[in-house]
Amino acid sequence: MKKENQKVSVLFMLFVTLFCVCLITANVLETKQISVSIANFTGGLLVFPVSYIINDVVCEVWGYRRARLLIWLGFAMNFFFVVMAALTDFIPGASYWDRNEAFHSIFGLAPRIAAASFVAFLAGSFINAYVMSRMKLSSNGRHFANRAIMSTVFGELTDSIIFFPLAFSFVLPWEEMPSLVITQVVLKTLYEVIALPVTRRVVKFVKEHDNEDVYDRDISYNIFKVKNI
Repeated sequence: MKKENQKVSVLFMLFVTLFCVCLITANVLETKQISVSIANFTGGLLVFPVSYIINDVVCEVWGYRRARLLIWLGFAMNFFFVVMAALTDFIPGASYWDRNEAFHSIFGLAPRIAAASFVAFLAGSFINAYVMSRMKLSSNGRHFANRAIMSTVFGELTDSIIFFPLAFSFVLPWEEMPSLVITQVVLKTLYEVIALPVTRRVVKFVKEHDNEDVYDRDISYNIFKVKNI
């Protein structure tokens, strides 16, 4: 029986590495609230949208199946980091260690927020990849900017709609949820739009370098078929 070619390129592995680093970095930066002019947001906003851009590039060049692998690898590495950080935070500090509160404020992610983050990430990332894949087919590969932006809107909207109620229900007033969701989606989409010229060039370079431009015809969008790459 003929086996499918399941080799991955060096560029794909570099994108996977950067994707995982972005997710872990965003987790740490989320602990700081920052203010720019009249806008207040978490430090994670500086890097988290990069993961959606990487998702777009991978799905555009190598297709949904590789994006599915990317998302699950990112989830696994981020989960490992959060578990190890929580375990380290739980173990009592040495007698001479006087930074327990500072360490806990950064790495002591509440289980509820961690769970909300993981669920929202998976849902948002897979929606982003699905929209990107289907729009590429329907447009026959044209209008990359449209699908890059629309996939981000749908992905970030899904992420925010899931994350904020799960993480902050009965903590923040319900009437504040819509504004939080809208602010996150607008800011992250704006990030995507600003980065679009760079994203275009990266996609063009990777397609030419790897001689790849996959169209997801007759594939399964089952998120659990990770081995099928």
